[in-house]
Amino acid sequence: MKNSDQILESGSVGKVYVKYLIPSLVGMLLMSINIVIDGIFVGHRLGGVALAGINIAVPVFSIFTAISLWIGIGGATQYSFALGEKKIGQAQIIFTRSILMVLSITILLAILAFIFRMPLAYTLGANDETIPYVMDYMNVLLLFGFVLTLENILSIFVRNDGDPNLAMIALIVTAVMNVILNYIFLFILDLGVKGSALATVSAIAIGVIILATHFFKKTSRLKFVRFQLTLDSLKRTFSIGLPSFLSELGMSVFTMGYNIAIAAVAGTAGVAAFSVLNYSHSVILMMFLGMGSAIQPLISYYRGAKLVRREKETVRLAAIVAIATGLFFFIIGLFFADQIVQLFGDFEADIHDLAVLGVRIFFSGYLFMGFNFVMMTYFQTTDRIGMATWVTVARELIFMVIFLLILPPFFGAAGVFSAIPISEFIVAASIFIYARSKHLFKLPVS
Repeated sequence: MKNSDQILESGSVGKVYVKYLIPSLVGMLLMSINIVIDGIFVGHRLGGVALAGINIAVPVFSIFTAISLWIGIGGATQYSFALGEKKIGQAQIIFTRSILMVLSITILLAILAFIFRMPLAYTLGANDETIPYVMDYMNVLLLFGFVLTLENILSIFVRNDGDPNLAMIALIVTAVMNVILNYIFLFILDLGVKGSALATVSAIAIGVIILATHFFKKTSRLKFVRFQLTLDSLKRTFSIGLPSFLSELGMSVFTMGYNIAIAAVAGTAGVAAFSVLNYSHSVILMMFLGMGSAIQPLISYYRGAKLVRREKETVRLAAIVAIATGLFFFIIGLFFADQIVQLFGDFEADIHDLAVLGVRIFFSGYLFMGFNFVMMTYFQTTDRIGMATWVTVARELIFMVIFLLILPPFFGAAGVFSAIPISEFIVAASIFIYARSKHLFKLPVS
């Protein structure tokens, strides 16, 4: 039976890509579902104020996630590159260093945040009505948030060590256990918001245990070894992982920017309409993130092994799949916007009409968004950090903000919904121009 290295080096490029793509897509979709499970249970059991309290505390989770992605992707890219070079010892040093970095930074930040947790809660938007719920949820997150970062980074490294299916299984079990434990802690034990937080971290801990079984496999190369921490190694990890960190930050800017812009031109109805759109977007966005994540282990390995043709075949295939998927979602949004909105409830006419308009305009951005995510990951993985950072920053921290400022005064809500599609188009065009100038999609002569 071929080991993972033999499959990567001699297996069909298409089959290898699918082997990593499907678990990555499933894992990302489950992550998006996991995020809303707490809200669904708390909303039904404890009401709107408690739900607001959770939403205020959730950015703490986002910070931990951003840190784990920053170091996880930065470390895993180097790890797979070292495997491609057949430098197993160096790969294990990178793995050990990355795990300790994530845990150290997360625990240090959690201690500082716990000391100042009350001012932090009010800074995040708590008031006298929501503060009890915010504190109940946040206290658990700060005490056990390192479990979340450990699951994230282990999942990344297990996937890079040739076991994407185990990473997917761990996320499936985490999602299922989160549902079961939320029901038990909220509806049977009646533990309130604190119970929901405990359910989440307990489910994540179970996911960590499942991922840890990879250490006992004969094919596993994930081992903890002694190492020396150097400034250069820190710089390289943080440099490679920076686009992933900025991407996570960009999601927060996107939500905040759209909420402010739509409220200015359409009031509460506009915010409600965007909420409907954002639920759909969060699922599709995770699919595109999954497409990007699927190529990271492959491109890193091929680059280390100097398999240039397989590297380029993989990125070409991933780009085609992303564009085709984006076209599919664009068509769905264009012809089935009304049905998509109705999935989320029976809304008043003004909210419904705005949401339908939003879906039809916003979904055009998917024609370019998947391609942009795939190429950002490709640039990040192939040491083109400047271009990867440009893609990330330009999408949601430059062009989106500019268009949210200049379009709404002329086009109203349509201008708000158009900001992301136009931004994605401009970024995709810049990538295409850069790729052509560097012959990135041109296959070498066999």
